[in-house]
Order: sequence, then C-alpha cells, then structure tokens
Amino acid sequence: MESQIHKIHHQLMNQEITCKQLIQEKLDVLKLNTHNTVNSLLDSMALELASKVDEKINNGEKIGLLEGIPFGIKDVYMVQGTYTTASSYLLKNYKSPYTATAIQKLLDAGAIPLAKENCDSFGHGSSSENTIFGAVKNAHNPELVGGGSSGGSAVNVAKGHTVFSIGGDTGGSIRQPAGYNHVFGFKPTYGRISRFGLMAYASSTDCVGPIAKSIEDIRIVLNIMSGKDVKDQTTYSSETILQENILNADDIKTIGYFKNFIESDAIVPEIKSAFLASIEKIKAKGIVVKALDFFEADTLVSTYYTLAMAETASNLSRLDGTNYGNRIEGDTLKDTYAITRSENLSEETKRRIVGGNQVLSQGFSDEIYLKGLNLRDQISENFEKDFQDVEIIVSPVTPGLPPKIGDSLKDPLAMYLSDAYTVGFSLGQLPTLTIPQGTATGLQITAAKNNDELVLKFANFLKDTI
Repeated sequence: MESQIHKIHHQLMNQEITCKQLIQEKLDVLKLNTHNTVNSLLDSMALELASKVDEKINNGEKIGLLEGIPFGIKDVYMVQGTYTTASSYLLKNYKSPYTATAIQKLLDAGAIPLAKENCDSFGHGSSSENTIFGAVKNAHNPELVGGGSSGGSAVNVAKGHTVFSIGGDTGGSIRQPAGYNHVFGFKPTYGRISRFGLMAYASSTDCVGPIAKSIEDIRIVLNIMSGKDVKDQTTYSSETILQENILNADDIKTIGYFKNFIESDAIVPEIKSAFLASIEKIKAKGIVVKALDFFEADTLVSTYYTLAMAETASNLSRLDGTNYGNRIEGDTLKDTYAITRSENLSEETKRRIVGGNQVLSQGFSDEIYLKGLNLRDQISENFEKDFQDVEIIVSPVTPGLPPKIGDSLKDPLAMYLSDAYTVGFSLGQLPTLTIPQGTATGLQITAAKNNDELVLKFANFLKDTI
C-alpha cells in the first residue's frame, strides 16, 4: 500500500480536505469503538491541534510531513493531562503529569493524537483480552483476538481509524498483533527510541515502535522518534534512514531462517507451508538461503518469561495505592497494600508478579534467574555468530493462527507459547519488522543490532517478491 502519510499531506496542502474534517471523521469512527480499541478519546486536544494546522494552510504556510496526521497511542504512554490507565483498575483514573519523549517528538512534528488505545493490562498478555475495557476484536474477524499486547493499536491501523499507532514491544507485543491484523509493526534496535514515559514492563527488552500500513510510513515515524535522550541512558544517537537507501536490496546476498522453528510440532501446517513457499520465492531471486540452528522454542519462552516476570515484579512494586492508583483501605497498612493490589490488578498481572518474585527469591535466584541471564547471553552470542554468515533472518511471526476470544484466558501456557517466535529477537535486542505477507500471520525480518535500515530495505524487496 502507498504511504498514507504522504497521501494525506498532499491532500491537506492542496486543500482537498481540511485537517479538522479529517480528524472529526476519524474521531466519529473511533467513538463507536466497535472493536474495543479505544480506552479514551483525545477529541478536544485533537480538534484544537487540527484547527491550528488549517490556520497555517489557509495563511499559505508550509506544513511538515507529519503535521495534521492522525495517530493512536497505546495506553501505556504518558501524555500530559490525559488518562493513562494501562487498561487496569489500579490506574483507571490516573492522569499523566508529563509526556513520553517519543510521543512528544511526534507532537513537536505536528502529528495529532486521537486516542489512548486498548491493550493487555500493563502489557501482560498476547491477545489484548487482559483489559478492563473488553477484549480487542480482530480487524478482519471480530470473533478472533486482536493480538497483544498492542492489540488496540494494530486493529485501529488495520481498520484505517488511525494512520499509524505507537505500540510497545517487550516480547513481541507490536509484531504479533501486527501479524494477526495484516499490517506492518516494527520493533527497533533496543535503545534507538527513548523509553522515558513508557510504563515499564521488562526494562531490558521494552521497545517503542510504530504500526502502520506501509514501510514508508514506518520509516517516517521511526526517524521522528529516534535519538538519544538524557532521560533514558540506554538510548543512542542514530542516523536518519533515507527513503532512497531502502529502495534497492541488490546488495543483500544471503539470508537465513531457523530450521527448528519450521520443524517444530507447534507450527500449524498452513503457516509452515506458506513460509517454505516464501523461502523458495526468495531463492528464485538469486539470494542464498541458509538453514540455521537456534535454541528450542521452549527454552526461548522459558528464558524470556523468567527474566520478564522478574523485571515486572520489580517495576510494579511501586504500584501500591500510596503514590499511584486506586487505594483500597484495609485494617492495617499491610492489609491496604494487599487489598489494593489484589482487587485492582488482573489475574495475569498477579500471575507474573508472583512468578517474578519467586524466581528472585532466596533459594531460587541462583537456580532460575541467574540461569536465565546466562541463557540470554548465549542467545545474543548465537545471533552474533549467525550474522557473520547471513545478513537477514526471516521467520514466521507466530506458530499458530489467531485464537478465538476467550480461548487464551483458559490456557495461559498456550498464550505464552504463542510468543515462541518473537521473544528470541527481543532477548537479543535486535531490530525486527513484521510484514503482512508470506504467511497468514505475516513474516518477521530481523537484522543485527543497529541495522534497522537493512530490515526496511529487505522488507521493500519482499514486497515485490512474495
């Protein structure tokens, strides 16, 4: 699909539409909330910003490429003065006192936020069902889940309710819902975009990233949000990715895929056969394809959830109703903490906190947590070795198809295993893009750290190949 950002920019500049008209049309559709994608509308802010864009255009002034472009924000990002609930009872009435760096950069570029979008509570889930606002419905079949945890963001983009949305990816939470809803979803190299103002889930793998309908729109939004931030010491300076640099992939000669992903009993035949057919199309273009060895899916999932649960138990310990959230009084201070957290946190969030505290506790940390850290190092070393042999790794996004709403809640283990093909790249902190091609839930394209441009370049190649 062509760039929606460029298209709308030209329409605004040529005065084929007004910004206020565009924004009002999007707000009207979002207000219906037919797919449970919206936690709160930012209508007053959006219309006020739209009026300013129209005023500039009417005065004959030029506007930036992102000025007047409507976008959505996963409800785990701070936007000053707006509700930021993380789809939880605990923060249902919490208003942000400041704005996240990545979102502020978009606002500074003139983009217009329309809504805070539904997601799994605190990012805990792979289906966007663990939310107080009702399960997000898949854009193409409302009986199926929208994917998680950035389900509302992916569905809004797929339905055309937003031009792009900003999700958050810890273990696949942008890439998996993008695959379920047939759009592009990008997890950049860890540290490329500031995490300041994003509610922390697992700090060592949390990434800010865009969801859109075209590679070009992903590139534009990625460039705006990228850069070093003094408020996030994990960030680094990165070069702007130019459009002309990603249009020709002739210099890519070798790619790889993990054969154990494809030989796994977990992968459904439909996805396996489609993936292998895509590989054959790539080979037919003269690219060398290598089958690579990698860790088994069970090991990847176990390692990821061990570390992620430990980090979220630590990060969420501050949410006790004293400084943040809906406080429920008990007979004693200890009772107050216990009741506040028990009544306000979802079952999945409590499951992850309990699991995290378990692996960090005395007698278990050496046996479980430190082993997880060691495995993460081994996974990173495996990637370094692989990227000496190949330039790109291609993989399915998920081993299975989107489940029906309700099924994931009955079987948490199955939900965890649905992340089997995404979590490894998170542990490696690698740039990875879901494209809506190749299988029923898309393909993932991954490159070595800081090679985000190469990922987008190969995605453009695949757009015309498979």
